Amino acid sequence: MLAAVVTSRLATLLFLALVIAVVPVLAPSSFYLRVASLVWIFALAALGLTILMGYAGQVSLGHAGFLGIGAYAVAVGPARLGLDPLLSFFLGAALCGLVAYAVGKPILRLKGYYLAIATLGFGLIVALVLHSEAAVTGGPDGIQVARITLFGWRISGATTWYWVTAGALMIGAALALNIAASPSGRTLRALHDSEVAATGVGVDVAARKLAAFVVSAVYAGVAGGLLALMNGFITPETASFMHSIELVAMVIIGGTGSVLGAVVGSAFLTVLPQALTILQEYEQAVLGLLIMVFMIFLPAGIVSSLKRFVLDRAP
Repeated sequence: MLAAVVTSRLATLLFLALVIAVVPVLAPSSFYLRVASLVWIFALAALGLTILMGYAGQVSLGHAGFLGIGAYAVAVGPARLGLDPLLSFFLGAALCGLVAYAVGKPILRLKGYYLAIATLGFGLIVALVLHSEAAVTGGPDGIQVARITLFGWRISGATTWYWVTAGALMIGAALALNIAASPSGRTLRALHDSEVAATGVGVDVAARKLAAFVVSAVYAGVAGGLLALMNGFITPETASFMHSIELVAMVIIGGTGSVLGAVVGSAFLTVLPQALTILQEYEQAVLGLLIMVFMIFLPAGIVSSLKRFVLDRAP
């Protein structure tokens, strides 16, 4: 059993590494590498939600708030406090964890729709603060982000950021797979199935849910920091409600609880709008229709449905 789990984890990471290695070979220009980098960044944020939603069974409709906190940390730190951009990046991820801990302790007592609305409120508050505190955040116009320099080398360019974001995704995927296979991951899945049953066997449900919430927030904070550093500019739109919905949609479309599902869902909602721009004003309508079709015919998500299809037809 243990050997099968290890093999499955290695197969997932090897497949993801193969995809990452092939994309630059097939990409005809740096534009495509930039789009791929966005896929890896949002996939990292979606991985955090996979741990929260897929493993622990808790819904968050305000996770873009943590994306915004991580993004603005790398902008505000150097611009307002004189901190090094790399230090600000790590401080932003830590801040997301601390905020998630403080917010999660009261709201994770809620369940179902009540929890979803509470997390939605958190995301709206973060977006409002980023909009209104113009003296710190630059307000609706946004703020410039300082570039990272390591040993005299300035990190810039589509190719460089492609490999940086891909490396971050590989690390995030490996951690998520290890969490899933660990006793803590099995505990999270137990409370996902039934909190009452998990409590009955001695699981500290509140502590486990809070831990999943904090980890997912750190994932989002790291993704937000990478997004800001790569773009060199950030606006409050990063923490918008629509971005929170997009992150949830990435997890559901790809396959809840699946690491590869988070990547596939991210690719679906990042690449497809780029391809649909030729439809101009019908772009959003067609995208919405495609999402509906996928949810109707692949309710378990793309990756989970394909896996089930292959297993059902295996000899």
